[in-house]
Amino acid sequence: MGYAELIERLQTLPQDKQAEVFDFVEFLSLRRDIAGGVHFAQGEWTDAEFARMAMTQALRGIEDDPVAYTAADLRERWQ
Repeated sequence: MGYAELIERLQTLPQDKQAEVFDFVEFLSLRRDIAGGVHFAQGEWTDAEFARMAMTQALRGIEDDPVAYTAADLRERWQ
């Protein structure tokens, strides 16, 4: 699969799936950087890699959620 074919397929996906692909590519880049050139066997993740991926997946789309609280709801404020 070439770059052009990859882009064509990516463009056919809905926005949320495109975001998921982007997150995965970001994860792969991070994984490569952490490994420092050492490639893990397929399915082998470090704890840090898994934690980052899990947090990314858990928080995906949260930026679109409406804010359900106000400053009056805070117990204390950072000064």
